[in-house]
Amino acid sequence: MTKAEIKKLAAGHPKFVEWSEEDRCFIGRCPLLFSGGVHGDNEVDVYRELCQVTEEWVEIMQKDGTPLPKAKQSKDFSGKFMVRVAPELHERLALKAMASGESLNSLVAKKLAKA
Repeated sequence: MTKAEIKKLAAGHPKFVEWSEEDRCFIGRCPLLFSGGVHGDNEVDVYRELCQVTEEWVEIMQKDGTPLPKAKQSKDFSGKFMVRVAPELHERLALKAMASGESLNSLVAKKLAKA
């Protein structure tokens, strides 16, 4: 398999870099291919290293004959999921939403987007 083919396969697997307050550094992950991740002080460098590690994983899996997990696409997600919470939390969130003049769904979506 050529480097270009490996790069293309690796590019199809979502990668993300986030700041970790706990670790005080950026953490880069590609959850469909491997657990754990790469870390560092510079977000761009962490992403660059994450891409390299992802390509290495793809190459190793190809050499071993291990099938790659199917890359998820936006169409695989409906935008709906159910979350179970304590009734007290449900009530508090519903009241907060009501007080701010928005739906519970809108309030929770905004909170999740910030997370």
